[in-house]
Amino acid sequence: MVRRALGNHHHGPDTLLVTTDTQQTGPVTAETENLYAVIEQARFVLFDFDGPICRLFAGHSAEDVAKDLVRWLEQQGLRELLTEEERVHPDPMAVLYAVNRRHPHSDLVVELEDRLTQQELKAAPSAWPTEFADPLIRTWSAIGVRLAVATNNSPRTAASYLEGRGLADCFVPNIYGRTHDLDQLKPHPHCLNRAMNALGAAPRSTLMIGDAPSDHQAAERAGVQFLGYARNSHKEKLLRDAGAEHVVGSLEPVLQALRGQA
Repeated sequence: MVRRALGNHHHGPDTLLVTTDTQQTGPVTAETENLYAVIEQARFVLFDFDGPICRLFAGHSAEDVAKDLVRWLEQQGLRELLTEEERVHPDPMAVLYAVNRRHPHSDLVVELEDRLTQQELKAAPSAWPTEFADPLIRTWSAIGVRLAVATNNSPRTAASYLEGRGLADCFVPNIYGRTHDLDQLKPHPHCLNRAMNALGAAPRSTLMIGDAPSDHQAAERAGVQFLGYARNSHKEKLLRDAGAEHVVGSLEPVLQALRGQA
């Protein structure tokens, strides 16, 4: 018989596990049942944006965006604000965090955050949709589950991308993301709590889907169930090491489980 792997388990996200009736059936079935249980309880679902919904910088290098922020700081005569390691970090959020640690709530942080938002908005049209994310979102919405985005990206970026994919109606107006107060970014549960308040959601009936340890930590602090999405074994290890119990390497089994209960 052929069963699709729910997690990477070092087979890759789209690997088919070929088994006999006696081999591996137990573990796969148990994982299937766990996934069904998590999905069945969810009346409200909070999606992280960059990862579970799309790869924002797939066609627009995040490393180039980070370099742009560093270059702008240098033009302001602020090169010494960053360590050598921070100057070459490939993640633009790392640059933003570094400046915020040294000058919290400053006009400098506001301007840098605005520059990052503009770069994210530029990247949105060339973002790669995460496989199975679109039909998963549409299916959940169609059966009456309320959806929201809870992201460390700009909410304008998420709204722009979802509008371009024809998915905005599944979320609007429930998109909560980065503000100028960077202390409230995940792992702080602020955007999850805002989303649940807007939805009228009880934590016990809410599910968060994220791809980073900070998503898992925010879900724990908000008291909601967590489902990890890991597009490779490195991401899976980070999530497992952070304590994530439920991790999938593809959204396909989530969609299959959802269609099975619809």
